[in-house]
Amino acid sequence: MSRAAVLELLRRREGTYCSGEEIAAGLGLSRAAVWKAVQTLREQGYEIEARTGLGYRLLAAPDVLSEAEIRGFLGETAVVGCKLHCFETIDSTNTYIRQIALEGAPDGTVAIANQQTLGRGRMGRSFQSPRNKGIYLTALLRPCLPAERLLPVTALAGVAVCDAVERVCGIRPGIKWPNDPVIGNKKVCGILTELSVEGETGALQSLALGIGLNVHQQAEDFTPEVAEMATSLDAALGHTVSRPALAAALIEALDRLYADLMTGELGAYLTALRRDCVNLGKMVQMLRPDGTREVAKAIGIDEEFGLIVRNEMGVERVVRSGEASVRGMYGYID
Repeated sequence: MSRAAVLELLRRREGTYCSGEEIAAGLGLSRAAVWKAVQTLREQGYEIEARTGLGYRLLAAPDVLSEAEIRGFLGETAVVGCKLHCFETIDSTNTYIRQIALEGAPDGTVAIANQQTLGRGRMGRSFQSPRNKGIYLTALLRPCLPAERLLPVTALAGVAVCDAVERVCGIRPGIKWPNDPVIGNKKVCGILTELSVEGETGALQSLALGIGLNVHQQAEDFTPEVAEMATSLDAALGHTVSRPALAAALIEALDRLYADLMTGELGAYLTALRRDCVNLGKMVQMLRPDGTREVAKAIGIDEEFGLIVRNEMGVERVVRSGEASVRGMYGYID
């Protein structure tokens, strides 16, 4: 497609001029086709300057989650991001990935949406996914691994998100165990991993790893019940973050996660979680799916990424992801 090719060339030369003649010769297009492609890009929100005798120069790109924009920032990946499915609106990227997994979609396929109408979180909760505000992304993984090797995936994903945010934004979130990236005392991202297994054998068929990252939301964008515990990168940093750049960084971080999961080289993730976990040393509430609660002190993270807690009787035990939701005593963190 001439538009995509022209955009890629201008992006490579970003900040400098490229003549229409040079673009046409390099891409095998006519000068008229180059002009038409530039006009289409401008209509899509790209700011392209044209100077007589100098040519075209890309000044700014729109903050859209299109394949062209994301791939403009995306480096080479081994598996994750091999195929990108980008949506303006979808019910749920996790639901979509699980559906196309049954149809034979390849390992590493990623779905990204600008808005979700039925976004989902852990333990059946909804996840607010407003238009033009966040990144809603799910990766399809097909690891040939026994189930016990997959138990840390949710914690690994939390570390991967923090890696991507730190790379693009220059700030590293903390992690509320097991996998919620937080800035200050507020959640900035939700992560949901869902496994599909073969009914008769119990063999893993696919894993949908979903990430919902708050980017542009301001306080008024959150409903009252969420506002006290949620924030966004823009709100925390005080400036605007590029969603396509961050989406590309997330895909690259998930690609590294997948490679490390397959080799079992998870030591760096465990070190990062122990360093970044905001619950350690604090009293926490463990909220179980049946509605019961237990209060204990979070004292460590074991080798399998479980949270080690000690109750008021001095008895220690390990809480695994999925067993309970961990909250602070008086709020989401504290």
